[in-house]
Amino acid sequence: MDTKKTDMVKEPDLEYSNHSYADYLTWQMEEVVELIKGRIFKKAAAAPRRIHQRISIKLSAKLYYFLENKPCQVYDAPFDVRFPTSSKDDEKIHDVVQPDICVICDPEKLDERGCIGAPDLIVEILSPGNSKTELKHKFELYESNGVGEYWIIHAETQDLLIYRLINGKYQPSRLLTSGDVAASKVIEGFTLDLEEFFRDIK
Repeated sequence: MDTKKTDMVKEPDLEYSNHSYADYLTWQMEEVVELIKGRIFKKAAAAPRRIHQRISIKLSAKLYYFLENKPCQVYDAPFDVRFPTSSKDDEKIHDVVQPDICVICDPEKLDERGCIGAPDLIVEILSPGNSKTELKHKFELYESNGVGEYWIIHAETQDLLIYRLINGKYQPSRLLTSGDVAASKVIEGFTLDLEEFFRDIK
C-alpha cells in the first residue's frame, strides 16, 4: 500500500490531538507532516536547505558503506517510523515521524511502509524551522520509546550532540565539533571524524 494514498482522502483537523496512523494514511498534503501523541506537526513546505541535504547524503552514504554485509540497515527521509504502544494496529498508533536518518538492526521491525518500533540510531539535522520540534517533542518521543542513540547535528555551526539511552534516560555527550571523533555505541565500530566530515560542506 502506498503510505500516503488510499481510496478515501480527507483533510486533517489540525486542532485535533488524537490522530492515528490510519488517519495519516488518508492525507494528501503539500507539506510533510508527522504525528506526535496524535498531534500534527508540519515540516517546512520548502525543501531543506542545501547544506542540510549535503550533510544528510554524506552521512547516509558513510553509514550505508559501513553497514554493508551487516544486519543493520540505514534509511533516510522520507521514511515513516511508527511507534506503537498498546497495539500495532494502524488505528492505535499515534506517533509517526520521518527522521532525517535512521538505522534499524532488527529486520522484524521493517515492512513495506517503513519501520514499526524504535530504530537503534536516529539522526536529526537541525535547521532554523525545526529546532523546537526536534529538541523537545522528538527528544521525549525517542527517549520514551527506547531509541538507543539520538544524534543531533547543527548544520549551521557544524557540531554534534549525542544522546545515549542509559537506564531508560538520555545522557548527553559534550558538544562535539571540529577535531573530535564521534563514536556510536549502538552501531559498534562506527566513528565520524567531524573535521574530515565537514571539510567540504560549505
